[in-house]
Amino acid sequence: MIRVGKWVALSLLFASAAWAVYETEDPVDFRLEQLGGGEVRLSDYREEWVVVNYWATWCAPCRKEIPDLSKLHEQRSDVTVLGLAYEELDDSDFYEFLEDFDVSYPILKVDVYNPPEPFGAPKALPTTIILDKQGRAVKAFIGPVTREAIEQYIDSSKDLPE
Repeated sequence: MIRVGKWVALSLLFASAAWAVYETEDPVDFRLEQLGGGEVRLSDYREEWVVVNYWATWCAPCRKEIPDLSKLHEQRSDVTVLGLAYEELDDSDFYEFLEDFDVSYPILKVDVYNPPEPFGAPKALPTTIILDKQGRAVKAFIGPVTREAIEQYIDSSKDLPE
């Protein structure tokens, strides 16, 4: 029984450490190429909450998140969702995949050999990182997340001093 408790404690400690890897005290900024052309900078979205979602076409939980993230992006004027495609595919393959999904947010292409800092390569897919209105990474979800969980975090954080 004691061993189970130690393993549970170690698992929780590891999970906390993984989330902390993504959180920053300073604003985060990087630029990535957008599917369809052009570049997007995180700093373009200051004064909004930004939801950065690492995903891949082969990732079943990632696929399941797309409708929730699209609704969040469409229905909240204070939130922008950015999908970071973490795989090597031609644009045509991305477009073919997206024919089956109604994605309303920008899809940014990540170079898997040179992922953006300070986040680097995701620890798991999907990984979702929330940036506050100043551009600081304040919350990370490793694994699947729902729109409700994201909104609950954002809405509960609005009352905190900036």
